[in-house]
Amino acid sequence: MERARVDHDTKHEIRAADPGSTGTWASIRETLKVGIQALLIALVVRTLLFQPFNIPSGSLVPTLLIGDYLFVSKYSYGYSKYSLPLSEYIPMKSDGRVWAAEPKRGDIAVFKLPKDNATDYIKRVIGLPGDKIQVVDGVLNINGKPVKRERIADYETIDPYGQATKVPQYLETLPNGIVHRVIERDGDNGFWDKTELYTVPPNHYFMMGDNRDNSTDSRDLANVGYVPFENFVGRAEMIFFSIDEGTPAWQIWNWPAKVRWNRIFNTIH
Repeated sequence: MERARVDHDTKHEIRAADPGSTGTWASIRETLKVGIQALLIALVVRTLLFQPFNIPSGSLVPTLLIGDYLFVSKYSYGYSKYSLPLSEYIPMKSDGRVWAAEPKRGDIAVFKLPKDNATDYIKRVIGLPGDKIQVVDGVLNINGKPVKRERIADYETIDPYGQATKVPQYLETLPNGIVHRVIERDGDNGFWDKTELYTVPPNHYFMMGDNRDNSTDSRDLANVGYVPFENFVGRAEMIFFSIDEGTPAWQIWNWPAKVRWNRIFNTIH
């Protein structure tokens, strides 16, 4: 009889443990479910709505600085193969765009470099399909007319040797009325301040940086050239974080002194 009681008690103990075990697995399943749902939502947002980017180079100074983190709207120009994450690994042909909306002159846009269809570049839309673009003695010309530019206070920056310096800065007014700042680090005698006459092909765009003497852009036909519409990823909208050049964003102990608080939530134009 004693042996029977021990067996019965053991079975009872095992059964008593079952609800707890089931509850643990249910909790794990629920956690996994929530995690998967969060990942799917993030994937949808990143693919269809907004994608974060950071600025690694100074080609758009003074508009965007190294260390700026920004949101790019994916829906602004519609969607193509290059709207998808890791598009360079997707074995499918690009068939243009769906829900397409053409870029406007003056937009700052992210696109896939035509040379490899993989590297993300960010520049300003300067030339539309059919436009004739040329830089003459530092002055941008669009369709045979010089673009208005007005000299303003010099821009304080760092030269290639790490020394503080001031460079000429201008307000440039594009033909559609968009006004933005540009700088000429080498004055009007830089390598790209005297160019050939470019004719933008159909369904392509001519992109340039605001740091005119320090930007590899459509003026360099061998490395960038004309950008197909299908290569556009989205339009830059807002800076959501900004930190001094050379300071990693993950070093939160440096934030109080290194974060550019005055740039956070600035819209981009």
